[in-house]
Amino acid sequence: MGWFTKFIESSLGKKLVMALTGVLLMLFLTVHFIGNMFLYFGPAAFQKYVETLEAVKPLVRVVEVLLALLFISHIFTGVRLWLLSKKSNPKKYAVNASSENSNIFSRSMAITGSVIFIFLIIHLSTFWAGFNFAKHPNTGFPFYEMVAEWFSNIYYSLFYIIAMGFLGFHLNHAFQSAFQTFGINHKKYTPFIKKIGTVYAIIMALGFASIPIYFLLGGR
Repeated sequence: MGWFTKFIESSLGKKLVMALTGVLLMLFLTVHFIGNMFLYFGPAAFQKYVETLEAVKPLVRVVEVLLALLFISHIFTGVRLWLLSKKSNPKKYAVNASSENSNIFSRSMAITGSVIFIFLIIHLSTFWAGFNFAKHPNTGFPFYEMVAEWFSNIYYSLFYIIAMGFLGFHLNHAFQSAFQTFGINHKKYTPFIKKIGTVYAIIMALGFASIPIYFLLGGR
């Protein structure tokens, strides 16, 4: 296992960990997005969706643990790579920020990642905690109404919408960066991959942001 540890500790190893955990987190985000879209079909549809998850709660718990490990690994590795970059070339790092080899999406990854981390903590303390530790989390619990109540709060909704903007920025670079790390980098395919990444980021950001807007406008 010595070679594996040595590889993981290398710069390439850290980038692969970032790419792999990032892709897995994007897969989860997509599934989560699809689930949230049930809100647009009304209380009964969303209630049915949540109750389906309740029926397989042991499996959900396993997935939650795996997700926690993915998030921790992704964040920890990201911080280490950022510190390594700053430490190895602090002056050049600042100069290269305006070079043609980088863009606003790649240069803002640390900032967008930090905002997403703050959002994640708040999101877990509101929706996740509410769904899992409510006083009566049974078949008749009004999950839809809980969502509607939180998004009726203008301050929470605005924070959520802004956070989704940062998420879009983060995803736009993360998508194509993962492919590049995996060695899929070709002048013929890379532009297409970047376009898919941009479309994906826009769909995720606008899709999630549309939910609080929907409830703020009186949607029920």
